[in-house]
Amino acid sequence: MSYQVLARKWRPRNFKELVGQVHVLQALVNALDNNRLHHAYLFTGTRGVGKTTIARILAKCLNCETGVTSEPCGQCSACKEIDEGRFVDLIEVDAASRTRLEDTKELLDNVQYAPTRGRFKVYLIDEVHMLSTHSFNALLKTLEEPPPHIKFLLATTDPHKLPITILSRCLQFSLKNMPPEKVVEHLENVLKAENVPFEMPALWQLGRAADGSMRDALSLTDQAIAYCGDTLTSQGVTAMLGTIDQDQVYRVLDALVSGQAGSVLQAVAELAEHGPDYVAVLADMLSALHRVALAQAVPDVVDNSQGDRERILQLAGQVTAEDLQLYYQTGLIGRRDLPLSPDPRSGFEMVLLRMLAFRPDGVPTAPSQPLPGGSAGNASQPREAQQAPASQPEATGEKEEPEPAGGISQSPAAALLNETQVETTPVARPESEPVAVVEAAQTNAQPQPASAEAIESAGAEVAVAEAEPVAAPQPQDDSPPWNDETAGSYMPDGPPLSAYDDQPASDEDYDNSYAVMPAVLPERFRSDEPVSDTQVQPEPAPQPASMASAVTSQPVQNTAHVPAGEERPKVPLADFVPQQWIPISEALRIGGVTGAIVSNCELASVSGNQVVLRLDGAHDTLYSDVHRVRIQEALSNYFEAGISLEVETGDIQTETPAAYRERRRLERLAEARESFVNDDRVQALVQAFSGTIQEHTIEPVG
Repeated sequence: MSYQVLARKWRPRNFKELVGQVHVLQALVNALDNNRLHHAYLFTGTRGVGKTTIARILAKCLNCETGVTSEPCGQCSACKEIDEGRFVDLIEVDAASRTRLEDTKELLDNVQYAPTRGRFKVYLIDEVHMLSTHSFNALLKTLEEPPPHIKFLLATTDPHKLPITILSRCLQFSLKNMPPEKVVEHLENVLKAENVPFEMPALWQLGRAADGSMRDALSLTDQAIAYCGDTLTSQGVTAMLGTIDQDQVYRVLDALVSGQAGSVLQAVAELAEHGPDYVAVLADMLSALHRVALAQAVPDVVDNSQGDRERILQLAGQVTAEDLQLYYQTGLIGRRDLPLSPDPRSGFEMVLLRMLAFRPDGVPTAPSQPLPGGSAGNASQPREAQQAPASQPEATGEKEEPEPAGGISQSPAAALLNETQVETTPVARPESEPVAVVEAAQTNAQPQPASAEAIESAGAEVAVAEAEPVAAPQPQDDSPPWNDETAGSYMPDGPPLSAYDDQPASDEDYDNSYAVMPAVLPERFRSDEPVSDTQVQPEPAPQPASMASAVTSQPVQNTAHVPAGEERPKVPLADFVPQQWIPISEALRIGGVTGAIVSNCELASVSGNQVVLRLDGAHDTLYSDVHRVRIQEALSNYFEAGISLEVETGDIQTETPAAYRERRRLERLAEARESFVNDDRVQALVQAFSGTIQEHTIEPVG
């Protein structure tokens, strides 16, 4: 007896044996059981998903000698003849070979005659989209109003080529591709029945290679049995399909996660010995990265069906979620651009090196990857770690004497470029007018180069300072939403400020204000002898861009100098209250997804070392226990104590840091637009040129 291939031997003979396509089976079974049968059915879908098989089972259900039923007996002569392909009242037509009008007319000439053996005469037209336009037109009338003993079963892989007049006369069922899980489950049952030993990873390779087609999966299984011999092994299937062993892919991923470029290139060299398809390797890497992302989000979702669960979980614990997303996106773009590279291997290596070269901003931990040269910094370390503190000039006690009124010793642009410590300098003024003195905190940020506009603006400010005395501007209300007595004056857009009084300082306060700031006063102003206005020329205080928001119109009284590298005194854990949460959340310096979660939390309660945060329910999609651990570690470092953190989800009762920043942005935007619109010079321009103000283009500076 000749060998029968698995695709034909294991073709389903009833609806119960059919794998998948539940949505189609439910409609057909209900129609057969309730005797609500249509005269024309159209089955669409890709190759090997069961279109012809379902049509034959339906023909068997209509002509079974036990009656019209959804469960044919399979034992009567009609069922056996349909299974063997010799039932006289089942007319199977290959439309691909009978496309002419004459073939269709010959087919329809026999429609008027009653069936010979069965209950219905069934016309099964496969690949019906191949019929010509004249053939479709000839079929229309019969397809719409056939005799009661006629049933049309049409099958096609391309329903878009069918005329709308044909589609409107049929019940259309779209068959879905088979998922790999269904394919592997069916192959497992087939091989057990065939007494063929197998390895599960081999079946998963066949299931993925079938690409949704059960017939292709069975054909590949036949080929794999012939190739491997007695046992279906993963190594044999890999060699037969010409794919790469999954261990090779994981070796590349391990080297990538370690952050070592040398290890990555070594893994690629080992991979190149097998002559791989690098596009397919990138696809396997993306599939593995997808499973790692699932393991980080919901570990229970990852199963061991591919025999790599432990390796997936291991990778999930070694790479951050932010890096993982960047790897995936870089791989997607690299897979698209790989055909443009000079050769596939170099393109593949550049994709991997690109994954090492870039990382998201603000990620707290990452793989270590030292790059040669040492000047560019460590590409894998957080960007905060790459910024070295600015070198502070040593205090020598010697100060330059002021130049005469005819010149300025140092330009504001040079001061912006060369100075990292802002000194407080008094300005000449009439005795009757108060002056506002601002002490700015030292910063360790690198000085930013000044643009041409900044130089001109600074020069204009110097000229104004020389020509006019400085008057105290009107106070502005920029108080934050928390208690100033406990939280101090905190500005998220700039460095922290000291507390200010509502009333201008007197001359006595003006003189005493220097007594509390000896570290930042120039040497020439430290003597006890009075200094006249004619001896001191006004000197502009340089202000870097980061200090723009620190300028205020109110005088300072009893301010203390803040040491370099510190923004403000830390709040002790005992004083940690909900009003302190917004400034403390900014001081934690957490970025990425974890920082977004912190910004959408409020402080629910504090009991000893137990801290409870409440996360807004509208922003809990990406939250996981990994983020809770990071926030807990940041709080422990801030308070220098072991913090036990709990994050609950619910409705927010107070203002979150994100809501506060958005509110401040909108307030500053409204103030800027109102100030611009109400400006006298702007109004004069509008009136002179009959112009209009585009308010949506107005943005606050800084």
